Amino acid sequence: MLDYDHEATRYDATRGGEPRAEAAAAAVERLLPPGARTVLDLACGTGIVTRRLRRPGRTVIGVDRSPGMLAAAAQRLPGGLVRADATRLPLVRGSVDAVVTVWLLHLLPDPLPVLAEAARVLHPGGVLVTTVDKDDAYFAEDSDLARLTGPLRLRYASRLPDHAPLLIERAAGLGLRPGDETVFPGTGQGRSPRGLSAAIDRGHVPCCNHASPEEVAEVRRRLAALPDQETPRPDPLYRLIALRR
Repeated sequence: MLDYDHEATRYDATRGGEPRAEAAAAAVERLLPPGARTVLDLACGTGIVTRRLRRPGRTVIGVDRSPGMLAAAAQRLPGGLVRADATRLPLVRGSVDAVVTVWLLHLLPDPLPVLAEAARVLHPGGVLVTTVDKDDAYFAEDSDLARLTGPLRLRYASRLPDHAPLLIERAAGLGLRPGDETVFPGTGQGRSPRGLSAAIDRGHVPCCNHASPEEVAEVRRRLAALPDQETPRPDPLYRLIALRR
């Protein structure tokens, strides 16, 4: 996993910046309960999305365990931040209307403790809004990268912590039922064949992290044979789902 304290100073610039944050916040807003008055953003990072969720009459709390990320977020959300682990929140049961987790669950070895803690702090009628299936987001259906990686992603999807069917099944055991869903674009985040190969090197392509060395070598070989090695393919399309308490 990345050292997020170290990454904080360059995180926004390398993750789509303000345009991606604006799209993410708008998508989250579409899934929040009408009249939500208390919103908890888990793994809020630099607060670039969190600050956009503020509304008159709504309290927005950003939670992160990285001091570096919280230092960056403090400029956007003064007084609205808490340093805590997402599995041990300093909140009483049933105290918030919504919990938001954008780009968190895919990083975890097991998402169940975070799901359980979100369910605990949500009051009846509250909603957990989370990104799912991040590995698929970077592969537009009609792109050569999608066709090349499709079999591997399908083979290992069930091993990924943010695999939507797995999350929905586990959430059901916590009293969370699936609601609406939406998508939003990752502006400027499309990968080229060479960029995807570099992402595999950094461990940022989950299906390859679970694949055998032989399978990964074959993906690399086929990537190297694609044309336009430096040309980014379509921007990722991130999926958000709502799980209702």
